[in-house]
Amino acid sequence: WSSPFIHLLTLTVVTFSVLAPLICHRLLHSYFYLRRWHLNSMSQEFLEQNQQEGQAALHYFENLQIPNASDTSGSDSSQPLLLITIITVQRQNDFHYVLQVASHFHRLLQKCGARCQSHRILLCNVEPDPSSHQDVRLLSSFFPTISRDKAGENPDPRENHFEKEKQDYVFCLEQSLLVYNPEYVLMVEDDAVPEEEIFAVLQHLLLARFSKPHLRDALYFKLYHPERLQRYFNPEPMRILEWLGLGMFLGPVLACVYSRAAGRAGLSWPLVVFFALYSMALSELVGRHYLLELRRLAP
Repeated sequence: WSSPFIHLLTLTVVTFSVLAPLICHRLLHSYFYLRRWHLNSMSQEFLEQNQQEGQAALHYFENLQIPNASDTSGSDSSQPLLLITIITVQRQNDFHYVLQVASHFHRLLQKCGARCQSHRILLCNVEPDPSSHQDVRLLSSFFPTISRDKAGENPDPRENHFEKEKQDYVFCLEQSLLVYNPEYVLMVEDDAVPEEEIFAVLQHLLLARFSKPHLRDALYFKLYHPERLQRYFNPEPMRILEWLGLGMFLGPVLACVYSRAAGRAGLSWPLVVFFALYSMALSELVGRHYLLELRRLAP
């Protein structure tokens, strides 16, 4: 039992066969997630929670005082620093997705205070029959609204879903620039509920990160990437470099911890390489998404 080979083999077997599956079997974006056990129950819980949040968002706007007509007409002559354009289509009424997104942004803007006075919200209704979108009819009393009216057009059967989404984005972006001419436009889908710290993050991104020479001329940046596509094992070169960097950092650290615990003097390259590969494999199997979430612990 004093052999390093036995120690490392035992650590590998216990980690990947016992501990990680026990800890991560409920983590949706982990390789250890037991879909057969948890998917149906988690889906039901999510739908119930979503329905409750949709009703809460509906009550939020029903109880909110309607502002002056000039505040919702888009006639404000001041140029916004940031225009939040919410792209929406008619969905299942019970969930009120666009109401959830709009209520969160409205509440966070109120909470943000003076730092966000130059931010505006715009609704972009891309439903083929705009008048059928009931949630937008409610929100039009609170926010300026533009619509892409295609009710009189014959839909092209050759146009796929992704092409329609692309055209909707182009329309909403063009109208956002035309109506407000903002410094920045944040394009948001109507099911993308913002995190509590979104405006602090945006302020840091716009004022600090974009001031750097290599980002100064950036045309756009992406705030969200689907969790299922966030893994390290990915063709993106920077993702691979990040993964290697994680191994290069944790390899020596874990090797040092092991050497101290085992009473061994100094580090050996095989030991460092083992722990580098060990940490890289563990981070990929547990899920890069959850490692990225650790960044929220820092202000």
